[in-house]
Amino acid sequence: MKIQEFLIPQLQQEVALTEKFLKRIPEDKMSWKPHDKSMTIKEIANHLAEIPEWISGTMDSNGWDLEGYQPPSKSTVEEIVTDLKNNASVAEKALKKPDEVYSDTWKMTQGENVLMEMPRFNVLQSMVMNQFPHHRAQLGVYFRLLDISVPATYGPSADES
Repeated sequence: MKIQEFLIPQLQQEVALTEKFLKRIPEDKMSWKPHDKSMTIKEIANHLAEIPEWISGTMDSNGWDLEGYQPPSKSTVEEIVTDLKNNASVAEKALKKPDEVYSDTWKMTQGENVLMEMPRFNVLQSMVMNQFPHHRAQLGVYFRLLDISVPATYGPSADES
């Protein structure tokens, strides 16, 4: 099995689950957060929609310098879902590379400071794909605190089977 044949269905599944969560966000709760140190729902939602773009960045460049990074800030659920889908479409194309490309070293920096350096495949699995369930779970806690039904993901939730 080629690496892309493993990763593309995984991406598709994570995007579909993420879309389910994003569509559950009430527009009037976008600025809500449970604690001063927490992200708002809007920030988490934008971050989730941005994750597929990291796949493209990992596969189409040798690294990423976080110096000057500005996170996306779409305003509505519809804009965020559209962003997720567009980024996922570009990411799928970026994953269609020969297996040997996945072994190339990729580096994340902040100015001159190297934050991490590892093969692309490891970046995709440990730093990118794992972001989806991590931040969906975070959003799920927000939903629970706001008494919003939590979508089922890899199995049933207390609200859905």
